[in-house]
Parts: sequence; C-alpha cells; structure tokens
Amino acid sequence: MTPEQIQSIQSTWLQVVPIADKAAELFYGKLFELDPAVKPMFKGDMSEQGRKLMMTIGVVVNGLTRLDEIVPTVQTLGRKHVDYGVKPEHYDTVGAALLWTLEQGLGAAFTPAVKAAWAEAYGTLATVMKDAAYVPA
Repeated sequence: MTPEQIQSIQSTWLQVVPIADKAAELFYGKLFELDPAVKPMFKGDMSEQGRKLMMTIGVVVNGLTRLDEIVPTVQTLGRKHVDYGVKPEHYDTVGAALLWTLEQGLGAAFTPAVKAAWAEAYGTLATVMKDAAYVPA
C-alpha cells in the first residue's frame, strides 16, 4: 500500500466512526444476505459484535503505517477465526460486504481510488489472516 492509499483509508475511516453502529448493522446485514450460511457463526449480541468489529477495524486502520507491528495480532485473529468455523472462501464475502458498507456510509466520498485503497488493505490483511490460519508453517 502506498502512503496515499493509507492516508485515504485513514481519512475515510474518520467519516465512518460517527456512524459506526449503523455501519456495523449494514455490514452484517449485507454479509448475511451474501452468505446466509455464516449467520449461525454469530451467536452473541450482534450490537456488541458490531462494536467489536468497528473497534478492530479502527485499530487496524490506525496501524496501517506500522504494518510490521500489527501483523502478529492479525495472524492471531486469523487463527481464532478458524475456531469460529471461518473458511478461506468466507474472506471474499466479508470483503464484498465491507466494501459495500463503506460505499453506503461514505457516499460520494467512496471514489474509485478510495475503493481501490480499501480493497488493497483488506486483501493484504485477509491474506495475512488466511496464511496464519490455513498455510502450514
């Protein structure tokens, strides 16, 4: 990711923060629409799950300039997701739901360049998670 992409992600994330609860609701609604089979993986309070999701995204977004520092945490997250029943193909669905949610929340600010930056960041982090979870060491 380029410094410009990181700046783009971080600045647009600041626009999502005030609507984080609604963004989480949109995200999970879209995720379950795209793949209803993942819904049973979420057994707890979805409002709390949404807050955790938004907090985690915030930590990652703020850490993009220090990827080497957040990679171990992202790898641990990937390994934990296996215990929840997450399969490699679920990452594509999550990515699609995330980009759709950002588009809804950011409106005109979700330009092609912003979309490309978010897709690049998500793809990078999803690869780290999948490699930690599914690729033998």
